Amino acid sequence: MARKIKLSDIAEALGVSTATVSLALRDSGLVAATTRDRIKDFAREIGYIYNRRAASLRTSKSGLVGVLVQDIINPFYAEVLHAIELELDRSGHTFLLSNHNDDLEKQRRGLETLLQLGADGVIISPAIGTPASEIEMCEKNGMPVVLVARTVDGVKVPSLRGDDAFGIGLATNHLISLGHSRIAFIGGTDETSTGRERYRGYRVAMKSGGLPDRADWRIEGPRTKRAGYDATEAFLALPDRPTAAVCWNDLVAIGLMNGLAHTGRTPGVEISVTGYDDLSEAEIAMPPLTTVWNGQSVVGERAAKALVSRLRGLESAKPAEMIRPVLRVRESTGVPPAGL
Repeated sequence: MARKIKLSDIAEALGVSTATVSLALRDSGLVAATTRDRIKDFAREIGYIYNRRAASLRTSKSGLVGVLVQDIINPFYAEVLHAIELELDRSGHTFLLSNHNDDLEKQRRGLETLLQLGADGVIISPAIGTPASEIEMCEKNGMPVVLVARTVDGVKVPSLRGDDAFGIGLATNHLISLGHSRIAFIGGTDETSTGRERYRGYRVAMKSGGLPDRADWRIEGPRTKRAGYDATEAFLALPDRPTAAVCWNDLVAIGLMNGLAHTGRTPGVEISVTGYDDLSEAEIAMPPLTTVWNGQSVVGERAAKALVSRLRGLESAKPAEMIRPVLRVRESTGVPPAGL
């Protein structure tokens, strides 16, 4: 059986100390960049794998960060994760990703696994119904938490998200300015802070515009393209059928536009549709989607920075930070058809 390669073997071969080798393999700034690269290149060449577990026993730091989100298939979370990864790369952390799919038990298992692995911290978009005790469990066991996209009542940890009420208000007011008075709200659920805030923004805008706040013009639930497509029938069957729809996100809006097109109606001409998030797909949808940029790249970047600051013993000056959304007007909205 081949002898296991040791740090001392690398040190002897390169004429440096074992401590220097250890620091270099941890990307420590205490070692000159040229020396660090030489050591890492040699270690890679001879097949040496740094023992992170042994190092974590000495330093109480694993270099691992957990990231838990509702669904990585959702492009919104993909954009948040991309920004998180870029920022964690800069700080030398590796992240472990898990989808909880709004399953509280799955989320709990993920958090417990991270604690067992000695993860340094976790960034989480909490599942529907997450109790404060779930976040407190992490904090009490030395794993700092940062929340993204959603919040949990009763916990005081950094949270980063877009200003959902303001953003949906932008979309609703845009439709009102075009002359729409019958506007539906499609998607989301009051079980999440995001769903509650977006619906609140719609209701406030309708009331401010002197328009009726009708519960029967709300289609609760859809959050995916398929669900938006399936909601088409219910939308077209609404009493005093609306001439426009404010959708919970871009996926729902694109699904609804596809559904409308399949019934022979032209989105943006016969029925105006707005989305939310300004995903890359929104600009090339048919028609290009009027939507609201929700700052997901900024949310991811700042969430990662907030966690790294906590790991360094620094608390955020603004524990709860909301990114100001921006309306992007495209071709899926227009004036109501004549006579409506």
